[in-house]
Amino acid sequence: MDLTRVIETLLFSAQKPLSTNEIIDALRNAGAEDEFSPNEFANVRQAEVAAAIEQLKVEYIQHEHGFQLVEKADGWQLASDPKYAQWVRGLFPAPKSARLSSPAIETLAIIAYRQPITRADVEAVRGVTIDSVLQTLMERGLVKIAGRAEIPGRPLLYETTEFFLDHFGLRNLDELPNVEELRNRHLPVSPRPTAAATEDRGTTTASPAPASE
Repeated sequence: MDLTRVIETLLFSAQKPLSTNEIIDALRNAGAEDEFSPNEFANVRQAEVAAAIEQLKVEYIQHEHGFQLVEKADGWQLASDPKYAQWVRGLFPAPKSARLSSPAIETLAIIAYRQPITRADVEAVRGVTIDSVLQTLMERGLVKIAGRAEIPGRPLLYETTEFFLDHFGLRNLDELPNVEELRNRHLPVSPRPTAAATEDRGTTTASPAPASE
């Protein structure tokens, strides 16, 4: 049995990207309950799988197949070649999802480059509240809660999701454009409440502040 063809079959049959480890597990565990059909790939090595994947990539390019092997954030997947998109699109006539607004894109960019980040710090950069925009990004599956910041009040932290990487065709965050420059650039942050102020808010009732216009 040809290892390359077996891996090709796994990738073709999978409903999601397969990581190298998932491919190895599938190869090693195949037929484990059938003692009469020995598994010749029970001891397959990671280097052998990596070589077979590389062979498939080269093979699809050389023979100009209508599909290609794509590496995504969570593994490998067979996908149609983008140059045939106009024909493939006809098979999926579902309405396009609404595009993100400019404020949503700006907010998403700040989170992507400075994650994990609090809502207050994003608002300090943008200069406006982001409640509705942040909710939209979370509903779209692009942003998620990453925990709480270790500062007084322990506000929530936000970061991008695996879907964000997949949506923008990135394998990891290091592939963001100008990532080092923008990560290191100074940006304003929200004022940090002191621990004493946080405790006071828990024991006293403050007078309501006048509404800002």
